[in-house]
Formats: sequence, C-alpha cells, structure tokens
Amino acid sequence: MTMATSHRVTAIRLRPRAAVTLAVTSLIGVAAFCWPLLVPRHANANLAHSTDAPWIFVALLPLLLAVLLGEIAEGSLDAKAVALLGILAACGAALRVPSPGVAGFEPVFFLLIPAGRVLGRGFGFVLGAMTILASALITGGVGPWLPFQMLAAAWMGFGAGCLPEAGGKRELTMLALYGVISALAYGMLMNLWFWPFGAGTSTNFSFVPGAGVLQNLHRFIFFDLTTSLGFDIPRAVTTAVLVLVLGHPVLAALRRATRRAAFDAPVTFESTDQVGSHRAGSAEAYPGDRSTWLKLGSAASRDGGPSND
Repeated sequence: MTMATSHRVTAIRLRPRAAVTLAVTSLIGVAAFCWPLLVPRHANANLAHSTDAPWIFVALLPLLLAVLLGEIAEGSLDAKAVALLGILAACGAALRVPSPGVAGFEPVFFLLIPAGRVLGRGFGFVLGAMTILASALITGGVGPWLPFQMLAAAWMGFGAGCLPEAGGKRELTMLALYGVISALAYGMLMNLWFWPFGAGTSTNFSFVPGAGVLQNLHRFIFFDLTTSLGFDIPRAVTTAVLVLVLGHPVLAALRRATRRAAFDAPVTFESTDQVGSHRAGSAEAYPGDRSTWLKLGSAASRDGGPSND
C-alpha cells in the first residue's frame, strides 16, 4: 500500500530577487534580535531596543512590499495569490481577536502552518508577517514588540514551507511536531527581544552588557526556562492540537482552492486572429452543438476544473 504524498503549490515563487529580499529581511531580523548580546561593556542595558524597534518596523514593511511588488512585476504573483493572501491574513487576524495571548492560548499560529505547507515558503513568510500586523491593528497590539512578532511569525510560516513531502497521518504528525517546535521557538525569540531590559540588572538571569556571548546566552536560557514556559507550552499544545484536529480539512480546503486558482498553470496570450480561428474550428467540428458545450462547461465549473494532483 502506497501513501499519497502532498501536492505543494508555489503561490509566491522564490525567484532570485524575492530570495535576496527574504534573505536581507531575515538578516535584519537576526541582527535586531541579537545585537544586544554584542553591546559594549559601558552600554546601558535599559536602553536596549528602546529606539531601534520603530526603525526595524520602517525597514521591514518596505522589504515585505518589495517581495510582493517584485513578484507581481515579474509575473510570478497574480491577483489570485494576492487575494488568497489577504483572505488568509484576515482569517488569522480574526483568530487572534478572542484570545490575545491569554495564558499562551494563541490559535493564530495554527493557520500559518498549513498555509505555508500547501502554498510554499515564500507565501508562508509573507503571510506570517501580514497576519501579525493585521491582528495588531485590530486588537490594539501595536508597540515596540510588533516588528519582532512579525519576523518570528514570518519565520514560522517559512519553515512550514520547507518541510519534506509526506501524506496522510504522517503529514499531520509532522506538522503537529513542527507546530510544537516553532511555537516554543517563537516564545524564545520574543523573550530575547525584551530580555536585555526586562529582566532587571541584579538577578542571576539579568543581561550583563559587555559580558561574553556564551555567558549572556546561559543567562538568557535560564531566564526563558524559569519565566516563559507557562506561556510557551500552552501555545505549543494549542497549535499542535489544532493541527491534529483541524489540519486535514484545512489542508484539503487550501489544496482545493489552489487547484481551482491554478497557480502552477502557465499564462499564455493569443492574438485575436488565433482566438477567432479556434472559435471557427470549434464551430466547424461541432456545428449546432451549442447546448452540449454549455453543459460541459457548467459541469467543469462545478467540479473546479482539472486536478493538479
């Protein structure tokens, strides 16, 4: 018995320009999260991230728009993919409204995993950032933490698109396991952005400006394990349970939508003379059979067109 593998559609194709833009965005994100570990000894720990967050936000949005606009200009991103991106970002934002991080219960991250899985890593990256931005605007969660949340969620969606091929229960198990790991990693990254100035200066897990990277990492891990697991574990469990319970229908719905949208189908253009000759040829081959063609077209539209599986 063979196991059917998942069919992956690349709604946002990572062409060289988009790949470079994503790489630059990720490098900026890594630098934004980690630069406090490299500050000189005479720096003030309480100033970490106090002024850089607005600049990170200003740099992040144009880079995300560059990914979209660049792919639209090259023809690899059409109106259907933009519409689907907007719909999924709105759905993710709606998932965050009834549960804005209370006790770690955050179902907003669940949708990023099947979307990145089905539609590709580029789509997952942009969807993660846009979902957090939209949800922050709706729930009033705009603050210095927002660009860091956008980057962490974007990496979560990107990683879902990098997972290996699988099918059936194996795929759901893999996605649930990824949900646990990525949710814990998200919590760790969000601790890293505020830990230098949020843990005080006199505790065993406080950030020490100018100390070695390994010493500060040891303090940070101790801080994360002692203060954040109460939120990170519920987030990981919530994400994994939602993937196991709702993953199959959501994956099926996304794959059905992508088949009908035909993101992988090449776009060709014909001249008016060619279109006229095709119509004339059809009329000559099947004269007077207009009702049959109408019935076939209606049946094809109900079935969603040919399958790509």
